[in-house]
Amino acid sequence: MNDARNLELAAELLRKDSYVRLAQQNYAKKVALVRHVLSQRRMPETGWTDEEIQAVLAELASMDSNNYQGSVGVGEREGRIFSSLVAARHLYLSHGVGRSGDIAEVQPKAPGSSLIHRICNALALDALRLAGASKTLASAALVLPVATGMTASLVFAALRQQRPTAKYIIWPRIDQKSCLKCMATSGFVPVVIENRLDGDSIVTDLDAIKTAITDLGPASVLCVFSTTSCFAPRVPSDVCGIAAICAALDVPHVVNNAYGVQSARIMSMLSATVGGRKTPAKRQGRIDAFIQSTDKNFMVPVGGCVVAGPNSSLIDAVGQVYPGRASMAPILDLMITLLAMGSTTWAKLLKTRRENYVYFKERMTEWCLERGLRILDTPANDISMAIALPDLAGDGAHSARSSGWTKFGSMLFHRFVSGARVVQVQPSGPKKTIQGIEFANYGSHIDNYPHSYFNVAAAIGMERTEIDVFIERLTAAWSKFLARPTDAMDMAG
Repeated sequence: MNDARNLELAAELLRKDSYVRLAQQNYAKKVALVRHVLSQRRMPETGWTDEEIQAVLAELASMDSNNYQGSVGVGEREGRIFSSLVAARHLYLSHGVGRSGDIAEVQPKAPGSSLIHRICNALALDALRLAGASKTLASAALVLPVATGMTASLVFAALRQQRPTAKYIIWPRIDQKSCLKCMATSGFVPVVIENRLDGDSIVTDLDAIKTAITDLGPASVLCVFSTTSCFAPRVPSDVCGIAAICAALDVPHVVNNAYGVQSARIMSMLSATVGGRKTPAKRQGRIDAFIQSTDKNFMVPVGGCVVAGPNSSLIDAVGQVYPGRASMAPILDLMITLLAMGSTTWAKLLKTRRENYVYFKERMTEWCLERGLRILDTPANDISMAIALPDLAGDGAHSARSSGWTKFGSMLFHRFVSGARVVQVQPSGPKKTIQGIEFANYGSHIDNYPHSYFNVAAAIGMERTEIDVFIERLTAAWSKFLARPTDAMDMAG
């Protein structure tokens, strides 16, 4: 209706120019919203309404060939959708993004979908910077419709083109199967760097990383694959120390920052690693790419990831190694969410998460003191916290449950508590083989941690009431666990 002639005809029908002018002004406001995003390429300060987002997406969808009036498709892929429910679910965007040679390339049949992808990349980059990533660290970003592990595989494939003789990836241990699988899937040999203890904290062994690179030869090492966000008592990898080693030995450095965007501490650490434009080269560390999950940081369904880094050429290369066209769904989810959220709400969510962590730790400290327990001291991890569990063997009232801490975790789960993880450590360790590599006490990130423990996290989007309810259910499960003999326990508590 914004066409001048249509407005003129509408005014004639209504016989009220003033009404049409009001409608025209309202439409102009929506146009201004779109113009802001296209020109500024940043999240809007105030989130858009659902109506505003739907109106814009409808216009963008009309740019794709499957929605052209009178279009005739004679190819093998014409964006036809049998189910109207499926079509509506995807907002009539059926062509996906990219082309067979590059996921970021404009799709001729789908300029609207391609534009959504470009906008989403820009909004994601802005969100990373608002969360604490410097412009030097986050020079470019690419949103991919695959999760963290598969995104890491794509980054490794892109690096292979730069380092064709490399066969090893140096990997400070993090007990998460997808990390090992993404390296093996890419055809590389993981070199596990065992962590070391510093008080209660499980920390990076920088000397072992440097020795491994030197022994293997830097040219044979594809990269060091470090991890920031993790379950306590492990703390983020010493990315600054690793980055310095990588810079000195000319080895790429890829960071698994799966849910680290929500931590200002982690984002500041990553930014400090590479410095800024005025930082002397000899003081700059090396990070080639850092990878973050969309669902863990931005509250969207599982299935997407954002890869970013200081060098846009590597980010472009990641897009170019993606095989084939890609699904639009995770990209669309993220764009809608960032437009609805706006920068003000995004900043508020990050602030609230930090405050919730402090509150959660205070409540857990009180709970522990009442029971003679303690929170493990892991100050470098400001997302997760771990509570040391007593050695049940020969411990009076606990002795009958010497192998039962995992049962305690089950009791929490059956009280509708998700996310709490119980790790039972045994002196000799149970051995577990992942991708041909044997680990002792797998799940604890180190062979012989001195305590069994359970951990919890204060993640983005968490409500303070959830913390209070968790404490109540934790208390009930703890009392029930201690009161029951092992052979009488059942999963329902």
